[in-house]
Parts: sequence; C-alpha cells; structure tokens
Amino acid sequence: MSKLIPPALGLYIHIPWCVQKCPYCDFNSHALKGDIPEELYIDALLEDLDSDIGKYADSVGERVLTSIFIGGGTPSLISPQQIARLLNGVEQRIPFSEGIEITMEANPGTIEAERFAQYVEAGVTRISIGVQSFEQQKLERLGRIHGKDEAVNAAKLAHSIGLNSFNLDLMHGLPEQSIEQALDDLDKAIELAPPHLSWYQLTIEPNTLFYYKTPTLPDDDDLWDIFERGHEKLNAAGYVQYEISGYSKPGYQCQHNLNYWRFGDYLGIGCGSHGKLSFTDGRIVRTTKTKHPRGYLASYQNMVKPYLDTEHLVADEDRPFEFFMNRFRLIEACPKQDFVDTTGLPLSTIQPTIDWAIEKSYLSETQTHWQITHKGKLFLNDLLEAFMAEEDE
Repeated sequence: MSKLIPPALGLYIHIPWCVQKCPYCDFNSHALKGDIPEELYIDALLEDLDSDIGKYADSVGERVLTSIFIGGGTPSLISPQQIARLLNGVEQRIPFSEGIEITMEANPGTIEAERFAQYVEAGVTRISIGVQSFEQQKLERLGRIHGKDEAVNAAKLAHSIGLNSFNLDLMHGLPEQSIEQALDDLDKAIELAPPHLSWYQLTIEPNTLFYYKTPTLPDDDDLWDIFERGHEKLNAAGYVQYEISGYSKPGYQCQHNLNYWRFGDYLGIGCGSHGKLSFTDGRIVRTTKTKHPRGYLASYQNMVKPYLDTEHLVADEDRPFEFFMNRFRLIEACPKQDFVDTTGLPLSTIQPTIDWAIEKSYLSETQTHWQITHKGKLFLNDLLEAFMAEEDE
C-alpha cells in the first residue's frame, strides 16, 4: 500500500431539530417538543470536536478547514448568536483556510429568513434554502411549513445580504406532479437566479411516512422527460451540471460537496453525524456519532456514553468501491493519481476492472484521467458493482 496523502479537510455539523418531520425525509431529524437547548447543544458540539481532535490528532494535525457545512434538521432554528459562538469556537480549534466556504441550511420561513443577514455576520458565507417547490398544494403534500411567497422572498433576500453564494433545493417527481408543473417549478427557480441549484428527484426511502403510505408518483417516462427538458432549461440559463443533482453558475460549485465526492476527509460532529479521516500510516477511518439528541446531550452532561457511536477502518479491498461510489457522482474527469493518493492503492489493483469498464464503454480514459461516459451513467449500478470486493463464501 502506498502512503496516503491527506486530502482537503472539511467539517460537517448536524443540527437535529425541525418544526415537524417531512413525510419524505429519512435524515436524522426530530420534531421539536419544546424549546431547543441550543446553548447546551453548542457546548456539546465543541466538546465533541475537542474529542475528535484529540483522538485523531495524527490525521487532523496541522491541517486547516477548507469548508464547513451546518446541516439538519433545520439549522436556522438556532439563533445567530449561537451560530457565531459555534463558528468562533471551531476556528479557535482548527484554523480556517483563506476563503473558507461555510454553508448553513435554512428554511425559507419568514422568521428564519429575517435572520439571514445575522447569519452572515456570524460567519456564514453560503445559505442553502430548502424551497422544494413553488406550488402551494405540493408544499403542503410534502409537509413543508413555508408558503410559495416565502420561498420567493427568501431567495430575493439572499441576493441582497452579502453572501458569497446561495443554493435553492428544488425537488421534482412529486406526488401527482405533471411534467408541466415540474418544469414550471424549475422556471420559477431559474428566474430567481441562484448561483447554485440542487435539482433532484423525490425518492421514497425506508422508514419514512411516504414509504408506509406511498403516494402516486410520475412514471419513468415522465420522469425522464422532466429531467431532459429541465436539463436543457438549466443549460440555456447558464447553469453547469457538475454532479448528479448539482447545477451551478461557473465558479459557484459547493466546495463541501465536491470534497465529499472527491473522497476528501471531513470531521463530523453532532448527533448522527458521519466523518471520514485519512492517516499517513495508510488507515482510513469512518465515524458515526450518537444518533438521538437525548443520548448525545447525555454524553456532554454526564458522559453516560461517548459521542462516538461507531468507528471502523475502511479495508483495502473496500476502497475502490468507496472511491468510485463518490467520484462517479461528479461529471468532471477523475485524475488517476487521486485514486492512488486517497486510497493508498496502486492502479494495478483496479486495472482489470478499468479495462472491463472501458470495453463496455462505461468509461473512457487518457494517460492521466478517467471519464465516466453517458452509457456509464445509465448503467452506474453495474459499473460500481464491478468495483465491489468479492465476499468470502
């Protein structure tokens, strides 16, 4: 195994609370039952980070943070004052890179939107606004608590408060949604001119309300029409698709997500958060933190159990699949050297599979790069499966 070259380092921070749980959501989110213990939770987050820095000092070392993503749940339920305290505390522990991207997810509801400017003052450079749809009936069907006018106003406000960038989250393939309705939603989003647009299809996930009572969704032919026509609209408006569901104006890609898909490193703090760290001795470690807010806060209050819930080493034989599972989300060509640097494996370990994928026209290659083809995207599951380690019988 080659020596690992630690990639960029990000930080994911999870805020678990929402006003109510959406019926399609399978994220670790919990409906509010009373006030958020935000001061206590910020204290716990910073102690969680201290714990990771100490435990994984051989990986974190003198590295700097290139991106932070505050996700949820609904992070905009936390006051700007506590977000400022959180970010100041993080910077005291790990230096920020110049021009660091700090993203926070937010609802477009009136109260949260009024705080946008204060979040910028707290250090947030990028806000991701969970619009999902501009049609009132669809918003209600999705369990969203904001209205269509609030979504429009939130986007207009984001333009005016000095953010480096902002994102609109928009879904298609909604219950009983026609092709025209989906494209009309997209037109409204494009008209608001966000620097970044996450446009993704609703999928039914296990352990959600929609899973147990599945609504009527558009059929595959309609979904394909929505994607093809929507993709053309986005290209015509100057948006470039850089990953499966990510479109941006040139220069406005989400750096934190790029780090994920490039098999970068990231610390994860907050209940249910995930992390991935590389070590110069060749180890790659994945972590998961205690999932429920009560258990997580108990770790801070009396150390009933540690923040860390699971930790496992990524075995050599699993690294090709993990690398390509992330990398093939991106449209960009993949440098071959990135595979060597971030997995610690020589190219010879995957050459037979690469040759097979090229023969199947799933990949093309140059001397220095691989590029997933249109056919490879259509048969992505088959392509990724080829990189999976064989199970012992």
